[in-house]
Amino acid sequence: MLNILAITTPIFLIIGLGYFAVYSNIVPQNVARGMGAFVMNFALPCLLIRAMAQRDISEVIEPVFVLAYGGGSLIVFAIGYFYALKIAKKKQPNATLQGTGMSFCNSGFIGYPIALQLLGPAAEVGLALCVMIETLVMMPLALVLGDSGENEGLSKGRVLRKAFLNLAKSPIILGIVAGLIISLSGINLPRPLFTAVDMLASASGPVALFVIGAGLVGLKLKGLRADLARVVTGKLLLHPLAVFTMVWLLPDIDPIMQIACVSFACSPMLSIFPILGQRYGHEGLCAASLMVATALSFITISTVLWLLDMTQVFGPLP
Repeated sequence: MLNILAITTPIFLIIGLGYFAVYSNIVPQNVARGMGAFVMNFALPCLLIRAMAQRDISEVIEPVFVLAYGGGSLIVFAIGYFYALKIAKKKQPNATLQGTGMSFCNSGFIGYPIALQLLGPAAEVGLALCVMIETLVMMPLALVLGDSGENEGLSKGRVLRKAFLNLAKSPIILGIVAGLIISLSGINLPRPLFTAVDMLASASGPVALFVIGAGLVGLKLKGLRADLARVVTGKLLLHPLAVFTMVWLLPDIDPIMQIACVSFACSPMLSIFPILGQRYGHEGLCAASLMVATALSFITISTVLWLLDMTQVFGPLP
């Protein structure tokens, strides 16, 4: 267990440092938001370019990983969405947010730094695959369901087209496309350019963790206990369990990628969850869920990694 805590503790210490820095006004919150923009628009795209450009395309595209992570995520999204809609009697935008919170990981800001400490360079491939699933499948699904519930006059097709147009302009998607082009073409980036990309990519992990902690300052828990408990439980327990089950049932792949798949699923929901909530008037639920899930994920991530290490169901941890 101590070796697992040695991996996870530094991650959450940096998150705590980000919280302390903003709470103490050492770093103003608007500056922390700018750091988050730097990660999203520059550091993470460069990380994805580096992950793909240095590998043959066959090493990057792992169909079983995509099926396990994507399939597990879609199953949990459906459970959260239909439970909230049919049993808890929530409106469609609220149900969409609950499904999203349970199934959409913070793969870039928390999942990747943990996987990097655990698995080394393989974490970059896992991140690229998770981001492709989340941005090309999960996010459009959430936007279509949520927006169609808010805009009854618009067809789902029009909402979907708008969602994909917005995603096509995302720096993260552009980073994936650039990395795939470089990998497929066999082009080697000029050394000065690659060094710049490498330096920006290396900044993504620690800066992202700092930003997560900074973003928790000022979030408040309000009412909503049943919904909050459902979303947090779904994200931290049900989602990793669903992805683990898919990995276990599907054909074997590299054990390191099996561990990566499960470890990414263990991270709390995406950091922009409250922003999505604001879009539909439910930012209180989303902000509170993010705060609680991020705090509790230290325990759940450490426990899952310890169980994987003890059982060695996918082999010993690296």
